[in-house]
Amino acid sequence: MKKALIHDWYTVYGGAERCVESFTNIWDDFDHFSLIDNLSQEHRDIILKGKQTKNTFIQNLPFGKTKYRNYLPLFPLAIEELDLTDYELIISSSSSVAKGVLTRPNQLHISYVYSPVRYAWDLYSQYIKEEGLDKGIKGLFARYFLFKLRLWDFSTANRPDHYIAISNFVAKRIKKIYNKEAIVIYPPVDTKSFTLATETKDYYITCSRMVPYKKIDLIVDAFSRTNKKLIVVGDGPDYKKIKKLANSNVELKGYVEKEEMQVLIKQARAFIFAAEEDFGIAPIEAQACGVPVIAYGKGGALETIKGVFPSENNVSEAMTGIFFEDQEADSLINALKYFEDNEARFNKIEIRKNAKRFSVERFELEFKETIEELYKNWKENQ
Repeated sequence: MKKALIHDWYTVYGGAERCVESFTNIWDDFDHFSLIDNLSQEHRDIILKGKQTKNTFIQNLPFGKTKYRNYLPLFPLAIEELDLTDYELIISSSSSVAKGVLTRPNQLHISYVYSPVRYAWDLYSQYIKEEGLDKGIKGLFARYFLFKLRLWDFSTANRPDHYIAISNFVAKRIKKIYNKEAIVIYPPVDTKSFTLATETKDYYITCSRMVPYKKIDLIVDAFSRTNKKLIVVGDGPDYKKIKKLANSNVELKGYVEKEEMQVLIKQARAFIFAAEEDFGIAPIEAQACGVPVIAYGKGGALETIKGVFPSENNVSEAMTGIFFEDQEADSLINALKYFEDNEARFNKIEIRKNAKRFSVERFELEFKETIEELYKNWKENQ
C-alpha cells in the first residue's frame, strides 16, 4: 500500500508538525506533499525523518517560502494541482486547504483536522477587524477572496472519506460547517518532558506567542490591577503593545529556551490561559508539572482541564483548574481570588495524572489503530 501525507505548509516546528512527527513515527514510508516547505534540516529530521516534500508552484513564487500567506487566493488552485493518483491511502493534516486535495474513488482519504479555516469561518469578523481589512480597496479584495475561499472550502467537504478532529470542540465545527461527523483523537503532548514540580514560588505564569487571539493583553491588564506577580513568556507582534499595559508586578521575559520555560512553569502557583483554543497544548504541559490552570472556560480547555467556575463552588482534589466565564479582566480577577481561596485543595499528583491522558504514546497507538480499522473496513467494501 502506497501512502501519501499532505500537510498545509512546513515552516515551523509547532503543534500540527508534532502530529506529523507522530504520523512518521507510526509509518516511515509516507511520500510527503505540501503547499510550501521551508523547514530547517534539524526540524526536517525530526518531523519528516529527513525526507523531502513535493511542493506546489507557490514554493517558487517571489518570497513564496516566507510570505506564502500573501498567496492565499491561490491556495485552492495549488492544492488541487498536486498529483496523488499513485497512492491508495492519503492522510491530510489540515487547518487550511490540505483536506481539499483531489482524490479518486479507489483511494481512501482520511483528514486529520486541527480546525476548519478559522479566518474564513468563525474568526472571519475578528480577523478582518484586527488586520484592518474592514474598509478600503485592499479590505474589499481581502473580503472577496475570503468569501471565495469559504465557497471552495464548503464545496470540498466530501473529498475526505473520513474526518478526525483534534477535539470535540473542532468536531462540532466540522459538523456545523461541513455537516460531517468526525472521530475525535486528541493531539500528542510531550508530557514526559514536563516533570512534577517539587517547589512552588509566589508567582503566576503564562506562555504564548503574542498575537491578538491569545489574549495576553487581557491577562496582563488583569494582573496589573492587582499586586500579584505574573511572569509572561513569549514574544510576537503584540509585544510592545502588551508591555505598555504591564505594571511593575508583571515581568515580560520575551522568548526563553525550553529548559528555562519548564522551570518557570514548574515553580508557578498557576498557569493562566485566556484564549479560546481548538485544543491548547500549553495548559496540558503546565498540568504535566502538577501546576493548576486558570483558563477561559470555552473551547478545548473544557476538554483538557478538569475545572470548575467560581459560581459552581465545588473544588475537589480531582480538579486541575479554575475557569473564568468571560474574556474580560474582571472575570479573570474573580477567578484568581477564587483560586487563592481554594489553592490548598489542588493535588499536584492528580493534576499530572490528568495531563498524561494526552501523551505521545497514547496518541500514536490510538491513531494507528483508528487508521488501520478505517482502512480495513474500506478495503472490505472495495
